[in-house]
Amino acid sequence: MSRTVPLRSFNLRRSVLSVPAINLRALEKAHSLDGDAVILDLEDSVAPEKKAEARENLRRFFAWPPLEGKERIIRINSLSSEFGEADLDLVKDVLPDAVLLPKVDEPQDVMAAGDLLAEADAPEELRIWAMIETPRGVLNVGAIAEAGRTPGSRLDCLVVGLNDLRKETGVLPQPGRSYLVPWLMQVILAVKAYGLDALDSVFNDFKDSEGFDAECGQGRAMGFTGKMLIHPSQIAAANRHFGPSAEEIREAEAIISAFADPEAEGLNVINAGGRMIERLHLVQAEALVHKARLISARKPA
Repeated sequence: MSRTVPLRSFNLRRSVLSVPAINLRALEKAHSLDGDAVILDLEDSVAPEKKAEARENLRRFFAWPPLEGKERIIRINSLSSEFGEADLDLVKDVLPDAVLLPKVDEPQDVMAAGDLLAEADAPEELRIWAMIETPRGVLNVGAIAEAGRTPGSRLDCLVVGLNDLRKETGVLPQPGRSYLVPWLMQVILAVKAYGLDALDSVFNDFKDSEGFDAECGQGRAMGFTGKMLIHPSQIAAANRHFGPSAEEIREAEAIISAFADPEAEGLNVINAGGRMIERLHLVQAEALVHKARLISARKPA
């Protein structure tokens, strides 16, 4: 009998658009976009003198009809900043799907936020995402991901922030990201070890569709779940790259069918069409088909 796929791991996160909370027009437009999730940003995209106005925008946003089929994530300012407490109070009031913590350096950053949410009796469904965008964050990413599997932790997803990481390390923004690949793969190893999702960093030049395509292909090949985006024009390409292809779906369905044969009962390895298929491939195939069904259900009839 095949393993049941844990559904919590299957939120669609191919395309995650960051929207400045100060921009009401962009907030309104989020309802009509085909992205999988929206990050409602109170941090980098909002000037200090506009923080309070941005929070009020989000209060109005959450009073509107909810985004159908999309996760809503609020990126707050650092809890150690002058804005962090008010941001977290907003999160407790409006209850998004997740709160995104900036510049997470160590597991304690995640645990402290989780403790504050628990003290406020925030529902367990309110998850925590963590930005990995500092040298310390990369060095500690394994411990940060491991903290996501401790009792009471709400950690669900890591988001790579290369703009800040480049700034702090002096690595230049070159095509192919060759000097950054080792750090990106450290994030992937951490999330795969502890069952989390990981989003690749933003691509800054939204008019460079060819460069964006190449970076999406690289991120998918590395194992990222999806990509954080800065412009709606990037959504379609991200959905295409981080979603399963028709060929991948057909292959996954063939693996599921092969293991459903009574002769495969109790076998961990079978011969299917001249290929040796292990039961671990069945688990992967079930996950891929489930993702494909979620994507299909999102499409209008």
